[in-house]
Amino acid sequence: MSARVALIFPGQGSQHIGMLADLVMLEGSDRLIDAAEALSDLPLRHIADAGTPEQLADTRAAQPLLYLADWAAASRALAVGITPSALAGHSLGELAALAVAGVYSVEAGLELVIERARFMAATAAETPGGMAAVLGLEASAIRSALDGIEGIWIANDNSPGQTVISGTPQGLGAATTALNEAGARRIVPLAVAGPFHSPLMQPAADRFVDLVAATAFNDAAIAVLQNTDPAPVTDAATIRRRLSSQIVSPVRWTETMDRLRGAGVSMLLECGPGAVLTGLAKRVEGLEAFAIEQTDIEAFRTEANE
Repeated sequence: MSARVALIFPGQGSQHIGMLADLVMLEGSDRLIDAAEALSDLPLRHIADAGTPEQLADTRAAQPLLYLADWAAASRALAVGITPSALAGHSLGELAALAVAGVYSVEAGLELVIERARFMAATAAETPGGMAAVLGLEASAIRSALDGIEGIWIANDNSPGQTVISGTPQGLGAATTALNEAGARRIVPLAVAGPFHSPLMQPAADRFVDLVAATAFNDAAIAVLQNTDPAPVTDAATIRRRLSSQIVSPVRWTETMDRLRGAGVSMLLECGPGAVLTGLAKRVEGLEAFAIEQTDIEAFRTEANE
């Protein structure tokens, strides 16, 4: 009996040198990269091949590069006969998942991503703040510890024992003290440009809503689990509504993994750079996860079809 497979797509933090290797092997890749460079006004080829850590971390470059890398990796998986029953992407990765599902063309998605990155970078530059990973403390205990602290929010519920918080410098400082007292094993500041997935990003979200409204959406050909509500969906109007609030909403990744497992998915293939999501999935009982960069894709297809 074939395993039910889901493709999952990483977001910011997974970018690395050489991340466009899958893309450059696809027909028409030059056209996509040319379009990305023109729209972003950034030397994305150079950044992907030989960029500095600072260039790779720049959200204006990281988002389009990750989008293209995620989409290309999934294209390779589909080309060898892997047939997913569902798709899910972490933050930026959701936009790649929607392109793979046929909600919009890869070109239309690229425009969304580049403007999303520009909006987020502009808001972050005007809004002091950051993010931190809280390790070794369950989400419920984190919520209790943060209760009453101003300027702090849960941004990503990544897995049991790993939650990301987002907020103002003052909020992060107060939260760090409270979480240490609550028994957190470690609190790790993240190298990000701003307080993403929090209400502080509302100016970016307001501009993104207008862009999403002006973009043609189709029903998804493959069910997608979205960050703001991980119930599987194919309806274009619902997908549009959920995506519109993503920038200021938490990424409900633990719930996404639980939903996939509950829907009978047993194998995950991470399509994109690195293996961050694969590592998170290994903490969820009943799911086998593989990163496409580290996996023999033909062997994975054979195993999934057994």
